Amino acid sequence: MEGARWQTIPDMVASAADRFGDAEAVVDGPLRLTFSEVVHRIHCAAGAFKDLGVGAGDRVAVWAPNSAQWIIAAFGLLTAGGVLVPVNTRFKAEEAADVITRSGAKAVLVEQGFLGIDYTDLDHTAPAGVPVIDVKSDFLSSGTPFSAPIDGSDVSDIIFTSGTTGRPKGVMMNHRQNLRLYAEWCDLADLRQGDRYLMVNPYFHTFGYKAGLIAAFIRGVTMFPVPVFDIDTVVELIAAEGITMLPGPPTLYHSLLAVEDKTKLATLRAGVTGAADIPVELVRRVHEELPFATLATGYGLTEAGTVTLSRPGDSFEDIATTAGVACDGVQIRIAEDGEVLVRGYTVMQGYLDDPVATAEVIDAEGWLHTGDLGTLDEAGRLRIVGRKKDMYIVGGFNVYPAEVEGFLLEHPAIAQAAVIGVPDDRLGQVGKAFIVAKGGVVRAEDVISWSRQRMAGFKVPRYVEFLDELPVNATGKVMKDKLPGQPAERARR
Repeated sequence: MEGARWQTIPDMVASAADRFGDAEAVVDGPLRLTFSEVVHRIHCAAGAFKDLGVGAGDRVAVWAPNSAQWIIAAFGLLTAGGVLVPVNTRFKAEEAADVITRSGAKAVLVEQGFLGIDYTDLDHTAPAGVPVIDVKSDFLSSGTPFSAPIDGSDVSDIIFTSGTTGRPKGVMMNHRQNLRLYAEWCDLADLRQGDRYLMVNPYFHTFGYKAGLIAAFIRGVTMFPVPVFDIDTVVELIAAEGITMLPGPPTLYHSLLAVEDKTKLATLRAGVTGAADIPVELVRRVHEELPFATLATGYGLTEAGTVTLSRPGDSFEDIATTAGVACDGVQIRIAEDGEVLVRGYTVMQGYLDDPVATAEVIDAEGWLHTGDLGTLDEAGRLRIVGRKKDMYIVGGFNVYPAEVEGFLLEHPAIAQAAVIGVPDDRLGQVGKAFIVAKGGVVRAEDVISWSRQRMAGFKVPRYVEFLDELPVNATGKVMKDKLPGQPAERARR
């Protein structure tokens, strides 16, 4: 497999200068860098980290949006032998401080002013004595080119879980795991040398960093970092730069379908998405109304990276209703209670400084207990039906919100839906649906009546509340603990 050609991410990145040379590697506004140029800058950044005192196994946090500087900083850090700790750009200072402090970061890289955050007041962000460096300063270019000796089994990154379950936990992965998995991802996602990859998925997330940057260096792809998603900006970039590859959450494809002048999207060839509830109609429309030749869907989580992906030739139904089949070297089984279990080389090295939490999710046989509920069909296709902690019980019957949400999304007047269980004196719990309407007039009683015709009575939401938008984190997950009236203890991963 292609990823096996290298033992470490820095070796793979350095080889890109030889493999792709003068081909365009990064385009960020007016800045255009070839692979040779970006690799040189990465090695200079490695020298800067060395001068800062960052050595083997030292952790550095990057709390900044997608940019060329993020790429240079992250891979420069790895080349210096350090461990990358990406920090969610939507975090407030106190949230970021928790991750930065618990990671033991020796430095923090930021982008001054992003999303209105003033990094000059960092009393609550970085521990005393930990330098805070603007990625757009001269720091990254200040070092002499350098590369430290690294082993493939060394931890390369610690990505903290998205924080929809209380306190985020740091997931440790090593170089070899990342290289093998995302080399396969390149094949399954149909990522090709010379592709022009618009990166709307944030780099602090596995989808943006690993299925984005690592994959791009493996395959020789031009990277277009997007700091904040704006559909008009994205459309203009697609048209001006001939974008061919555009992965993202289902909401991205909804936005593209609403573009009036679809001739601006003509160069798009491949996309990848993932969610528990992608309507079949969305996949059908993407294929019929947009130029994508490939739209893959998959399932993954921070603790195991990409677990499944759909395959070429899968039907609209398969692509929309399942997450595909397991990647090579990855096993999946469904436990008696319906939980999806994953085993294989992709499973994390563990949670940072938390052996108890690690033992709670990885059992003695090496199975990772994902907390997701799913089914496997005869062909080995995985279908995610909800979260184990999301499930609520109505009069003794289990209800999985993702299933109910899937039904609701079939309603012609419903754009988005989130379902939770709320207390009920008679039944213990009943369903409540939070709905974003498509624009027409729809009433709660209409939704409930419509639902009664399509699903078992215990699944029908008893309450409906309309919102202008659902609260989502930067990776597109609905934060159900942020829905109106929800106590903090409902927080989940």
